[in-house]
Amino acid sequence: MAEFELPLLCLVTDRRRCRGREIEDVVPAAVEGGAGMVQLRERDLPAGRLYGLARRLREITRGRALLLVNDRVDVALAAGADGVQLPEDGLGVEAARGTGGGRLLVGRSVHSVEGAIAAEAEGADLVLVGAIFETMSHANVEPQGADLLRQVSRRVDVPLLAIGGVTAENVDVVLESGASGAAVITAIAESDYPLEAARGLVRRMDRAWTRTGVARRA
Repeated sequence: MAEFELPLLCLVTDRRRCRGREIEDVVPAAVEGGAGMVQLRERDLPAGRLYGLARRLREITRGRALLLVNDRVDVALAAGADGVQLPEDGLGVEAARGTGGGRLLVGRSVHSVEGAIAAEAEGADLVLVGAIFETMSHANVEPQGADLLRQVSRRVDVPLLAIGGVTAENVDVVLESGASGAAVITAIAESDYPLEAARGLVRRMDRAWTRTGVARRA
């Protein structure tokens, strides 16, 4: 199973948010800037097109960053991705990992303390918690704030990634609230300079991680 270093920056893809650029142009910049994970989340793409995109991103990220495919275990396996990110009401962790012969890294997206506890009990390798701040990706979702991270971090030991409106200006808050990293779309994909945006996030995350005194783990 693939390993990851903390703190972890994850770029979540959205081809409609790349300011006219291709995903294949944004992802290399993010990875060069320090993103250690890319989550391919293009929910409206049919399997064939999603697979093609996953294969291209696999070549970009190979040996440089982990690649997870949102929800589609079949596409993740076919494209040689490192793992799958499951929605809260999606396939069970054990079923997803069993399908991949145990090699897949499995993340679970949650929106509550109870959801995080359940994800850890299932055996998820990491948990995405959100939405923490206001986000254009889910404009109709009430942000839960960093307090949700504090509550979750007190109840589970699995690494937590904060998602939803995370920026270079607030990423230190989420790490100091118990997150092990962050997953972002806008902060990188909509930046004029995605490489520098990723570097800025990583720099702030590293400083906050050091201040918390938490030992890194893989």
